[in-house]
Amino acid sequence: MALSHARSSEVDAVIVGAGFSGLYMLHRLREQGFTTRLIEAADGVGGTWFWNRYPGARCDSESHYYCYSFSDEIRKAWKWSCRYPAQPEILGYLNFVADQLDLKKDIDFGTRVLAGSYDEETHRWLVETDKGETVRARFLITGVGNTSTPAKPAIPGLETFGGKVYHTALWPDEKVDFTGQRVGLIGTGSSGIQSTPMIAEQADHLTVFQRTANYSVPARNHDLTDDMRRELEDNYGEMRSLVLASPIGMPFEIPQKSALEVSDDERKATLDKLWEIGSFRFMFTSYNDIVLDLKANATVAGYIEAKIRDTVNDPTKADILCEFNHPVGTKRPPIDTNYYETFNRDNVSIVSVRTNPIEEAQADGLVMANGDHHQLDAIVFATGFDTVTGTLIKLNLRGKGGQSLAEKWSDGPRAYLGLCSAGFPNLFMITGPGSPGILTNFPGCIEQNVDWITGLMTRMREIGAVEIEASEDAESEWVKEIAEVAETTLLTKVDSWYMNTNLPGKPRVFTAYFKGMHTYADVCADVAKSDYRGFDIRSREMAETAA
Repeated sequence: MALSHARSSEVDAVIVGAGFSGLYMLHRLREQGFTTRLIEAADGVGGTWFWNRYPGARCDSESHYYCYSFSDEIRKAWKWSCRYPAQPEILGYLNFVADQLDLKKDIDFGTRVLAGSYDEETHRWLVETDKGETVRARFLITGVGNTSTPAKPAIPGLETFGGKVYHTALWPDEKVDFTGQRVGLIGTGSSGIQSTPMIAEQADHLTVFQRTANYSVPARNHDLTDDMRRELEDNYGEMRSLVLASPIGMPFEIPQKSALEVSDDERKATLDKLWEIGSFRFMFTSYNDIVLDLKANATVAGYIEAKIRDTVNDPTKADILCEFNHPVGTKRPPIDTNYYETFNRDNVSIVSVRTNPIEEAQADGLVMANGDHHQLDAIVFATGFDTVTGTLIKLNLRGKGGQSLAEKWSDGPRAYLGLCSAGFPNLFMITGPGSPGILTNFPGCIEQNVDWITGLMTRMREIGAVEIEASEDAESEWVKEIAEVAETTLLTKVDSWYMNTNLPGKPRVFTAYFKGMHTYADVCADVAKSDYRGFDIRSREMAETAA
């Protein structure tokens, strides 16, 4: 709920979003003496972990590195219960951090940003909220995440459906009970894969409607004992060194071998071992060319398919689950607990909507293109998000000359370092398009982005600068480099949210820095050391001349 104490409508910085990004940004700016307000649509902190309360919602990065690293005190005070914490525990952790740092007093909960416009005369952002207030700020910083605007396919007649309709990204706060119900679940990305086993345990019957067959790997979740926590703490320094040296921000050794340079027996032994360990290690520590070479990729894809067919007893269900239309790893790789095993239940069926699309919804269920009618009491959309750009564009931001971000990005997002877009001075986007964010462990990328932004703002204050803007040349070179590097991989060969094509009408462009978090951090550090190469930093007089 919104806090009642009076707030200034003129501040140094406005932050949007109270998830991992916004909370750390608020902490760092307050530390440096910047007056700051954080605006959050939800009634509490958590960001995506506030809204994603669906059954089975759980982190897919391990708890000991899916967390902040900036405070030894906070790290040692919080005890994770298991390898992959569930949504309530992560939300509890973020509330714990916010309370430890006394952050909530500077957060406007239950408040949405309606629009933001840059005033070129005063060099300030004018941020309009749904509470009728306009907040003026030197800097506008978005911490809205890459998966925060839910996407729901347009199904004709959905409004006539007589049962309940849910979306995994907008799950109700109160408990949902599917006991005795016929449930249809649409979508088999991470949220669909996590929720399928949980819903199947309750429902009278669960029908999974699959558009894209996914390659999922066991999570192998387990509780953490005190001895395990002690060992993790004793080895924390080594773990952090691995994280900082990792392309994906995870404490894994980087593989040195090609999948094609080993024998079939050696490859199978390696994959067997990693399959039993579970987690992202299977994809990221096996071989170095899985997303670079189609033949190498096929060896791993074939291994996973064989595992699926060994697990699922019904050959027809297994055939649908193996209707792959993309190389493994070219869409975000999910991990699971008993996903494929769930299809051995008598009360679970699966339908391919790629070969037999949903034609329409009726009062009592869904009708397929071939005329099949699935009677349902509830429909669950696990259809993901308008990723990377969706929430940023919904903020209705306008930069110099009144140009909107939507107009600027009509052919695809453009942002130097993934942080700043030319024509939008004093706007920073934490893990924005063109950063490595969506290919890495988010908290590590967030901390690096926030620290870099804080350093730049502090430098501007020291030299009396009022405006910073990415140059068009630097931005163009960054976008070009991202595209060129991505083209050397298999990721650009498929449609995915990495490619900005998970929703109709979005321009097809790769949206992440592929060279890795470790390389990206080095580039950002070099830019800062060169007095922020690629940026125009202006005094008041220079900014007025430029305007």
